Amino acid sequence: MSQIEKAKPIPAFHGKLERQTGSGAMCSALIVAAPHSGSGKTTVTAALARYHRNQGRKVTVFKVGPDFIDPMILRQASGELVYQLDLWLVGEKGCQELLHRAALESDLILIEGVMGLFDGTPSSADLAQYFNIPVLGVIDAKAMAQTFAAVTFGLAKLREDLPFSGVIANRVNTERHAELLSTSLPEEFRFYGRLPKDDGVTLPERHLGLVQAQELADIDSQLDQAASHIAKTDLTELPEQVEFFAVEHDSQEDFIHRALVGTRVIIVRDNAFSFIYAANIAFLEQVGAEITYCSALNDNKLPEGDILYIPGGYPELYAEKLMNNETFLSDIKNFAASNKPIIAECGGMLYLLEQLTDISGQQIAMLGLIPGKAAMQKKLAAIGSQWVDLSVIDKDNIEPESSAENQGEMSSNIMRGHSFHYSCAEIDLTPISQTTHHPSERAGEYVYQHNNILASYMHWYFPSNPGLTLRIFNKNRCF
Repeated sequence: MSQIEKAKPIPAFHGKLERQTGSGAMCSALIVAAPHSGSGKTTVTAALARYHRNQGRKVTVFKVGPDFIDPMILRQASGELVYQLDLWLVGEKGCQELLHRAALESDLILIEGVMGLFDGTPSSADLAQYFNIPVLGVIDAKAMAQTFAAVTFGLAKLREDLPFSGVIANRVNTERHAELLSTSLPEEFRFYGRLPKDDGVTLPERHLGLVQAQELADIDSQLDQAASHIAKTDLTELPEQVEFFAVEHDSQEDFIHRALVGTRVIIVRDNAFSFIYAANIAFLEQVGAEITYCSALNDNKLPEGDILYIPGGYPELYAEKLMNNETFLSDIKNFAASNKPIIAECGGMLYLLEQLTDISGQQIAMLGLIPGKAAMQKKLAAIGSQWVDLSVIDKDNIEPESSAENQGEMSSNIMRGHSFHYSCAEIDLTPISQTTHHPSERAGEYVYQHNNILASYMHWYFPSNPGLTLRIFNKNRCF
């Protein structure tokens, strides 16, 4: 689109954290990483969290990257909220603040990596080096012998000065196999033991990843079973402690404090709409918004509120039930007719379209608040971290002139986030902006503004630009 100007690219991160002086907070910490996706990072991280929680310890778990679903499993395992920890999406200071806060109140910090240890810009290895957090390598060794040592060597030694704790062999069923693996390792690498392949610990998958924790009736028994395997390894010991430092805050914090007092934000949250960053909710609460949750599946009315936020999820799996909830649909239409702001991300946007075609080809009439239709497909349509310039959002209501300075390298109009979807949409509107993929700078998702609705396939990460978020969630905003 020629009318959509392309903003300057945003760097991944600035580099190594400068050595800080003074006393930080000490806490045991590990980054759970692997050579590739599918090695068992989520299972191992969840098992570790549940084991140490069962010992009476407070475990705070983070997830590298933008994923929504793994954090649901990890939250169930730890009993604590799971935040993203990513040097680009969250930013260096954002990561530092989250880690320091966790270190003050936790016995153990666990961080599940993303993809392979060195994959991505930035990668899990970048995070490990930035904060000097040791890496636990998870290697799927079911069909491996002495090559286990070569994979371990590559994980530990590819990067100079990468903090590396050791390795655990996953899906290894016999002690003899484990002995073969451990004796192949040079003495400098610690072998923590093995985890067997256990049919009683299965986290099923669908097109967007693991099935959501709340959909698994036996999730707690599975997690306890996984924890019982940890009890037979050396991971029962708390790992070494890492020092985490506080962040010096700037003047923007004074500005955003309680800026949304008197604003009630309605958030749709259920099995159909559950892809929302914990940090987004925390930010809205921090600035004083009153949060009210509702279910588009089970509630027969929409609560009273000033702004409606519909996150992504699986509307395609629940389309018939969603569309049969007629009184709830009527309330959303009335809310839109009242010209109150609506923010819709990915699946939330599909919900507002005129029509959705499911994977079987069935056409389902949706809410009809956005002119257009979408169709599910078996092939991945888009994935990746992205950023977008939202200069078009009204700047006269909230944001002060100083906010651009407070955002550092970020323009006051740029929001970070990501997209991941298996549908393609044809929307009969001229987009107001288009996202840019990080780090490739490829053109990404369109952003649409229609009456009082702001919608895109992009999932926003609100703390990446507090001032812009406050403009978006201004209850007096009008288009």
